[in-house]
Amino acid sequence: MDWTNIISQQKDICEKYKATFLESPLHLKMGISQNVKSGILPINGLRINPEGDTTGWYIWAGEELSQDDDFFVPLHIEHIENWVPNISKYLGLGPGWRFMVADNFEDVWFDESI
Repeated sequence: MDWTNIISQQKDICEKYKATFLESPLHLKMGISQNVKSGILPINGLRINPEGDTTGWYIWAGEELSQDDDFFVPLHIEHIENWVPNISKYLGLGPGWRFMVADNFEDVWFDESI
């Protein structure tokens, strides 16, 4: 994974949607649902304020966000491409931003409720 190229893509996404860029360093973690490995679409992401060793990102697949305590597992950013390719470019969006992607579909927006 060429992280320099991905950072450039992240900055392009932020510029496109007029979002503030906030890096998601490779050594920090995100919360991710196990179902993203299954190929379920869409892939959803939302970012809250980072704390401790986390980026604030939560990623899941499908239409529903489960409230189960074990729905999300920790994953270092450096491993995201092994779980779900092509979402690294969204991980520069700052807290409050969300995305939803599927085949030939992209939606990125700021969610005031986060």
